[in-house]
Amino acid sequence: MKRIGLDATDIRILSAVQQYGQLSKNKLAEVANISATPCWARLERLKAAGFIRGYHADIALERVCDFTQVVVTVSLTHHRRADFDRFEAFVRDQDEITECIATGGGMDYVMKVISPTLVSFQALMQAMVDAELGIDRYMTYFATRTVKAGRANIAKLAAKGPK
Repeated sequence: MKRIGLDATDIRILSAVQQYGQLSKNKLAEVANISATPCWARLERLKAAGFIRGYHADIALERVCDFTQVVVTVSLTHHRRADFDRFEAFVRDQDEITECIATGGGMDYVMKVISPTLVSFQALMQAMVDAELGIDRYMTYFATRTVKAGRANIAKLAAKGPK
């Protein structure tokens, strides 16, 4: 995939959208420190190029309901493309699995699971085992509190060279 060049203004626009979500044309231009019309044109170009996947609210889930949050590491028995594809297709269909990353090293996947109860989490794990996904082993880690949750610092990541 060909990358389009991003300048400092594009990075400011992306950072503003990441931090504040959808903004009015004037407010985004103010935050990005350019006039409204070129700012909006840049935003549309960034959207069209796929830099912005969507807009989401950061919901205070703990204020909505009680839930169980679990981090699960998974290692598969075999490491063929079909094994990974079967596991990943199953994961994509499970609402309780909110994040899943493939990793290199000792484990194949790290998942974040949010379930209404411990019983429902256990049912999910049993369904994974019953689905014969080729799981060799999994480890569960129950979250007791969130210490930090955030987003990547786009400006810092996009900066060239060591700081």
